[in-house]
Amino acid sequence: MKEIATAAVIAVWLLPIGHLVAQEEERAVPILQAPFHLPVFRNEYITLLNVNVPPGKTTGYHIHTGDSVSVNIGAADMTNQDFGSDTVSAPQRGQPGRVTYADYRKASKTHKAVNVGTTTFHNISFIFNSPTPWHLTPGSRDGKAGYTQVIDNERVRGWRLVLDPGQSAAQITQQSPGIRIVVQGGDIVEKVPGRPDRPMQPHTGEFFWQDGPVTREVQNVGTTRLELVEFELK
Repeated sequence: MKEIATAAVIAVWLLPIGHLVAQEEERAVPILQAPFHLPVFRNEYITLLNVNVPPGKTTGYHIHTGDSVSVNIGAADMTNQDFGSDTVSAPQRGQPGRVTYADYRKASKTHKAVNVGTTTFHNISFIFNSPTPWHLTPGSRDGKAGYTQVIDNERVRGWRLVLDPGQSAAQITQQSPGIRIVVQGGDIVEKVPGRPDRPMQPHTGEFFWQDGPVTREVQNVGTTRLELVEFELK
């Protein structure tokens, strides 16, 4: 009987502790403080997040207040739940290379995502540091071999570059500053007029800030397919 009474007392004490833990889990934080959202780069234009959510883990509730662009790197099955709602979405699988734009400048969004799959969710996102454009003029890559435009709005213009082994992209001129995100890495040579050829080995999930203007050509000198996504700011 003494053991039963002691267990009952412990249970009574643990109830409020469990309630406090649940409350703590429900607390929303700014996106830059969200679990598995690692701020890795910032300049006058953007703040870049490297997001890696392992299987079975959650981002916790976090708040989006600006606008941003995201590029999926690693496919995973993710559910979403808005703060204050009991509804959990069906798992959605974001494929590598998918580019999305989200705008929460007028109305913020608070939600959490859970990786319910068996693979790590990997996403590279950059948040615009200014709520208004910088009045920059990006270049055009229409009709340029290798390039396919994937986004064009008041904030940013972006292209996907896919090269099989031995292929070269057409020469382009990047007019405004921007960023290159590596969806599938490999061995490349970048050619800029007036400079020595520059071999590189970008790895999947890496990213590079690129100032403009600059004219360049990219050649895949490796043995695997190469996929990059490049953006120029407006």
